[in-house]
Amino acid sequence: MPNSFHASREESSWPRPAAFSSFSCVIVSGKDPEKTLLLVDGSSYLYRAFHALPELKSPKGEPTGAIYGVLNMLRKLASDYKAHARACVFDAKGKTFRDDAYPEYKANRAPMPEDLSSQVKPLCEAVEALGWPVLAIDGVEADDVIATLAEQAKARGWRTVISTGDKDLTQLVGERVLWVNTMSGEKLDVEGVRAKFGVPPEKIADYLALVGDAIDNIPGVDKVGPKTAARWIAQYGSLEGVIAHAHEITGLAGENLRKARDWLPRGRELLTVKRDVALPVTLERLAEGKPDPARQRAQYEHHGFRSWLKELESAPGAAAAASAPESAGGPQKRAV
Repeated sequence: MPNSFHASREESSWPRPAAFSSFSCVIVSGKDPEKTLLLVDGSSYLYRAFHALPELKSPKGEPTGAIYGVLNMLRKLASDYKAHARACVFDAKGKTFRDDAYPEYKANRAPMPEDLSSQVKPLCEAVEALGWPVLAIDGVEADDVIATLAEQAKARGWRTVISTGDKDLTQLVGERVLWVNTMSGEKLDVEGVRAKFGVPPEKIADYLALVGDAIDNIPGVDKVGPKTAARWIAQYGSLEGVIAHAHEITGLAGENLRKARDWLPRGRELLTVKRDVALPVTLERLAEGKPDPARQRAQYEHHGFRSWLKELESAPGAAAAASAPESAGGPQKRAV
């Protein structure tokens, strides 16, 4: 049964949409605090794995570093968090509503390297074989899909674990929402967000609007860093409060703030995750993904993931093998 839930343009390199009619949906009413939703920002880890790991090649000479890195992280997450439902979410190819609102959005980013783009499709197939539903929704970013699912889980009383390296998603942290960076080991709850950024989760978008986001090409207030932004928000309560009192702030920081104040609300809008994306999948559907040992075996053989293949073949059950983290070995390293 396919695990891909994808809505994207025809030219996208992502897998085609799954046939939803084959699923039987059970709508659960009320709240269930015992359930956990595990959400992975696949796009965030895709780039990080590609740049963090040494160059890895399959027996046929195909690049596999990003595939290996993301799969290893997913296996560890599946072992660390016994989730009722889970999904690996990627950015769909093409523009989003943020690009329409601000044409300079992410304009400073270089195109995806060919050695990375060639790994996207096989990565999605490998993620599905592990039993993880894959989501990529046209017109929005992975952050927005994750935020929407987290909001739905919150309404059910579920616990949500968001695995990402993206600080923007700390705005979702709450009493039952945990932010984790699996690659660094960092975990942030509400107090953790406050300790790291100097503001609570609900003020993260205000904070980011002031400091800006160079990665997304969103300017903030020139020469204003994290400490100043956090101090202003603590003193004036919100971005609106900072703007309203801009005339009281002296020095170069105050001057730059006054220059930027007309832009700041727009910057915050770009940095605020969307929590009401129309999704082609329910939380119940995300609980239906199952490992496919036959697909795993074929992919591990193709990519040269020898230790995982050995583990899969020696395990009493392939599903149990698919949920354990990598301990040693892996794909071959080859010179270009």
